[in-house]
Amino acid sequence: MRIILIGYMASGKSLIGRELARVLDFEFLDLDDFIEENEKMPISEIFSEKGEIVFRKIENNYLKEVLSSKNKMVLSLGGGTPCFSNNLKVILEDKNAKSFFLNVPVSELAKRLMADKENRPLVNYVSNEEDMLEFVGKHIFERLSFYNQANFKIEANKPKEEVVEDIISKLF
Repeated sequence: MRIILIGYMASGKSLIGRELARVLDFEFLDLDDFIEENEKMPISEIFSEKGEIVFRKIENNYLKEVLSSKNKMVLSLGGGTPCFSNNLKVILEDKNAKSFFLNVPVSELAKRLMADKENRPLVNYVSNEEDMLEFVGKHIFERLSFYNQANFKIEANKPKEEVVEDIISKLF
């Protein structure tokens, strides 16, 4: 079984994914980390040096590789992964996978991103919480139609242990 976590930046995909993998005794893999490790450069550098189109092709290839080669895994995707190439189709057609959209209110995402914006190239230029709220609101609106196609939608604005319990209750 493969458990795939999707959602916007700062929705807790990696945090929840690590805990879920620990509880289930599954391998945890963050697709962004996997890409950086294999490409030997940060994603922000891939974007700036090769462009988003090349990055999205690389991302699609690694997603397919990971899904075809690993089982008993919790996979955390980048916020944009389901929205590009045929990634969502690849995810939804994987008979051994269940996808979960970690839903967090826009106001909470904006707060989390303001606190961590220096590590988030997409939003590091945003100067205040009001502008962050506007950016996230518009951006997530564009992505919701993809996120909402996940097998399950989990309200993820609560302690990680509760989110993990909610995910497990949908699996078994």
